[in-house]
Amino acid sequence: MADRLDNLRRFRSDVEQCMKCGFCGYFCPIYREEREEKGLARGKDQLIRFALEGEQELSKGFYEAIDNCLLCKTCVQYCPAKTRIDHAVTAARADYAAEKGLPASKSLVFRYLLPNRRLFGAALRLASWLQFVLPRGEGGFRHLPQFLSALGAGRAIPEIAPRFLRKTLPERNPAPGEPKCRVGFFSGCATEYVFPDVGHRMVDVLRALDCEVVFDRRQGCCGAPVYFSGDFRTGRKLARRNVEAFEGCDYVVTGCATCGSALRDYPTYLAETPGEKQRFEQFAAKVRDFNEFVIDVAAADLGRLRLKPRFQGKKVTWHDPCHLARHQGVSAQPRAILKSLDGLEFVEMPEADRCCGLGGSFSITHYDVSKKIADHKVDAVAASGADAVVTACPGCMIQLRDALSRHGKAVAVLHVGELFEVGREPSRGSPDA
Repeated sequence: MADRLDNLRRFRSDVEQCMKCGFCGYFCPIYREEREEKGLARGKDQLIRFALEGEQELSKGFYEAIDNCLLCKTCVQYCPAKTRIDHAVTAARADYAAEKGLPASKSLVFRYLLPNRRLFGAALRLASWLQFVLPRGEGGFRHLPQFLSALGAGRAIPEIAPRFLRKTLPERNPAPGEPKCRVGFFSGCATEYVFPDVGHRMVDVLRALDCEVVFDRRQGCCGAPVYFSGDFRTGRKLARRNVEAFEGCDYVVTGCATCGSALRDYPTYLAETPGEKQRFEQFAAKVRDFNEFVIDVAAADLGRLRLKPRFQGKKVTWHDPCHLARHQGVSAQPRAILKSLDGLEFVEMPEADRCCGLGGSFSITHYDVSKKIADHKVDAVAASGADAVVTACPGCMIQLRDALSRHGKAVAVLHVGELFEVGREPSRGSPDA
């Protein structure tokens, strides 16, 4: 079995850094709900140590323990030793997948649908024809019926957009004047297929900041659901395609916190050779979150970015996505944007960086505990008294809308890109590819 633990051995130093103090138990979102050692970073670390020492088989129970993790890095944030259990968990999933394989449903989606953008879009278009049988909720969301209880009965899910982003956004979007830089816009799956208007609005803002924006059609899924689940082989294919798509750009900007984190982690998990690692590192160095780019790179005169009239006089609060605040260290920039917009009142919610419980597929496979974690976020939003909660992760948006809907809270959930009025009509030219 030792020969099959190549990924774990790469991160052995992270595994051995844990002091077994259990301090992570005060903060882990899952442990706070379940109170089971296997849900704790310390418990996972011990299982992984046993595996490395040949005392633990890569069994179903082992997989269930390491799969029961949001990869939110809350434990890392508060760990006295700064143990990177997220590295160890991701590597353990990869070694398990290499030896045992992933569930058939994941293998089908990861290996055949996500890498093929045309086929994936066709599958979603078919799903969009069926979504109208689901009960409609607020804000373009629908509720899953009881017979789909495996996915979370009653859950509010977003409608698939009638037109996908790549069908409406040109591949080349020139700056109004002399361009300061060439920006590649990485949409991610949710923005492309569910929230295309958010994508359009972010591109409009980038253009208003004198950037030429490229929406390369070769881009695909960032790979987060794939390689965070352990399928490094397919993750590498996705990574190589995305790196190639944006080689001619000065920056790669995304409005999805998870995508940004995944793109920046290519050299950590997916590089097979020193040369590829260098190429991935060069790519990762160009990746910026939308908020980060606006404040730190464009050094925007935010007076040029006016608030949409419908948000005038509104009170908003900010939710820190885990993959933005903890994984990428971006938290001050979105607050700077919100505080700068005339007519908008910003209030800080309690524990703004507390995980909302999404964790990608975690919220599907562990919906009951995911809901419990989200309930705390609903309480925090309510305590803020805000009319809307703003964030920068489509996944968090979906989770927050579901949670607020379950509790009957009339609080809007917005992407930060939706707030801007850039003083001209959005670009809706015919796509050139």
